[in-house]
Amino acid sequence: MKVLFDVNHPAHVHLFKHAIWELEANGVEVLVTSRHKEMTTELLDAYGIEHVPLSGRRPGTLGLFAEWAIREARMLNVARKFKPDVVVGRLNPPLVHVSKLLGARNVIVMDTEIKSAAIDRIYSVITHPFIDVYCTPPSIEPPTDRIDHHLMDFQELAYLHPNYFTPDPSVLERYGVNPEDTYFVLRFAGWDAFHDVGFSGISPETKRELVEYLSAHGKVYITSEGDLPEEFAEYALPLPSHLVHHLLAFADLYVGDSGTMSSEAAILGTPAIRASSMVSHDTESIFHELEHEYGLMFAYADEQAALDKAKELVESPATADEWREKRERLLAEKGDVTTQLVDIIWEAGQAVRPNATDAQTPTPEAQL
Repeated sequence: MKVLFDVNHPAHVHLFKHAIWELEANGVEVLVTSRHKEMTTELLDAYGIEHVPLSGRRPGTLGLFAEWAIREARMLNVARKFKPDVVVGRLNPPLVHVSKLLGARNVIVMDTEIKSAAIDRIYSVITHPFIDVYCTPPSIEPPTDRIDHHLMDFQELAYLHPNYFTPDPSVLERYGVNPEDTYFVLRFAGWDAFHDVGFSGISPETKRELVEYLSAHGKVYITSEGDLPEEFAEYALPLPSHLVHHLLAFADLYVGDSGTMSSEAAILGTPAIRASSMVSHDTESIFHELEHEYGLMFAYADEQAALDKAKELVESPATADEWREKRERLLAEKGDVTTQLVDIIWEAGQAVRPNATDAQTPTPEAQL
């Protein structure tokens, strides 16, 4: 079987990396197409995953449409030579069009809804008729009944499940970070993706106030989509971005306007605060469950409320045991998403999956 993975965002690298390694360990030929967005290609390189870059991010909606056209032509050229049986990725026009043109089955993994009604209408016309397999959390319904729909647990568990990730204090120490120190991780997103249209994150003024307050109580590390402003340069991550989950796991608090990293921090058992105007429009089950079912996240559309909550958690922190118990409950109730995904890919390729325990799947640490 041949499988093509289309990777357009740093989070997709983490989402698919273990599935790629497991499939390869079981004799599947894998090709990865990539996109120059933030650290996507750098992460693939860091994990030793060979890939073919097809395009780079262009600003604005018109830029996105232009990129889709370029990406589709290049993907068709690459895929025609590779001849995949299955194409896997997030929903996007090039992926579903190319898979249909080549007679391959596509497996779409989604956990984010498009908030812009205009873009959603366009997407429904140019992508929905071509979807074969749709993998989503319970909060997202398939666009049509004819689609093979699979429910999937939190997609961050594809790489943060204990089967695949163990926080390692020696990784931090290697880069001069003492895991016993009090420190905070901040994440500032770019807010220029198509699903971000009409929404915004933390304002520059609140970012400054947040950094000023937290730096008086411990060390601050900032990860940013795009270049970090000069005023925050001293707080730049001290370690490579592909190791950021080790930093998150030992942090005393995470605050940011990124949906993905806020859920990652929460799943790792770190108190997480998410602040953006998108919060009041959320329908994704992961955010609701992490906040209301497991108590691992706090989400605010009002950034002042988020700042106040950050101050409250710093001045009256919960015990480590309390957060550990919350995380253990989550892990007991949620599954290994990589195993779920690999099974779906085998099924989509009409192949019988070999016994995965007979193969030694590489770990991230073994790759680095």
